[in-house]
Amino acid sequence: MFRISWLLGLILLNSCQDRKQPATNQATIPVCETGEAIPSRVAYFKTDSSRTKVKPGSTQGMVRIPGGDFTMGSNEFEDTQPLHAVHVDAFWMDEHEVTNAEFAAFVKATHYVTVAERPLNPADFPGVPAADLVPGSAVFTPPTQPVSLENPLRWWSYVPGANWKHPKGPHSTYKPNDPVIHVSYEDAAAYAQWAGKRLPTEAEWEFAARGGKAQATIYYWGNDLKPKGQWVANIHQGHFPDHNAQEDGFAELAPVKTYPANAYGLYDMEGNVWEWCSDFYRPDYYAQSSKDNPKGPQDSYDPQEPGAVKRVQRGGSFLCSDQYCIRYKSGSRGKGEVSSGSNNLGFRCVISL
Repeated sequence: MFRISWLLGLILLNSCQDRKQPATNQATIPVCETGEAIPSRVAYFKTDSSRTKVKPGSTQGMVRIPGGDFTMGSNEFEDTQPLHAVHVDAFWMDEHEVTNAEFAAFVKATHYVTVAERPLNPADFPGVPAADLVPGSAVFTPPTQPVSLENPLRWWSYVPGANWKHPKGPHSTYKPNDPVIHVSYEDAAAYAQWAGKRLPTEAEWEFAARGGKAQATIYYWGNDLKPKGQWVANIHQGHFPDHNAQEDGFAELAPVKTYPANAYGLYDMEGNVWEWCSDFYRPDYYAQSSKDNPKGPQDSYDPQEPGAVKRVQRGGSFLCSDQYCIRYKSGSRGKGEVSSGSNNLGFRCVISL
């Protein structure tokens, strides 16, 4: 039998410290300063580039983003400061997150095997019997009662057999129009290469998410959490993590294009699933960022996990909650170890003009 308890003990975590922040109603709420604490899967397998075949990128289903100047970042989080001027050139961006149907076409054409489907290397788990190292991925498993927010393992489980085809485990199936999930950075990059595209820089991503707004707003869609009383993004309502009131219509994933597009015609730039960006993650990068088309630092460093290679993630997910993680807000950042996936992590692609 798969002994999940000690395997989870070996998985690296993005530790989260609760922090008091003023809310819009002047109350104080605990905020996860570092984003959602999603278990990391130890890196061991490098992408075999022979599995993918580059083809000319098609702009069908993409939106032309005009490019321009904006002030990047946010004063609300330590790793999104300082605010700094950025220019990005025009580019094309997928109008929505890559879906299961689109990813399935890639897998059918290339026979690609995602990281979550590959065997784990016993060398990365010293002392653990090889028979217990079963391929799988992190799945949000809400508890039945309130729990401390200091330990993410109270609501995350490493599920053997969980992957993009089986999002909750071997007996589950995916929905074609849902965002593909359980994709690591290398999985996303492999798809982008096959499609003749690339992953966006976080500067491109933030510029696109702002939808041409001259001034930053609290949320990418504006300053009201519920414009005209309506939820416009898939996030967590209710008591986190044990009760989701589903006021937005979904407990977890929503099909792409469920909520209104922004002014550029882009869907789900907030909530639903986190999205991989091409930049390495460093919390201090903004102080050294270049102004023109910044592509991120040369290497990765996270003081909470110094040995882990991480890339930036953007947009938040269906787990974002004002009770725990508010990193779906404008200018916020996420981060993830490059070989890790979860059932709230996906991506979209871009093409340079």
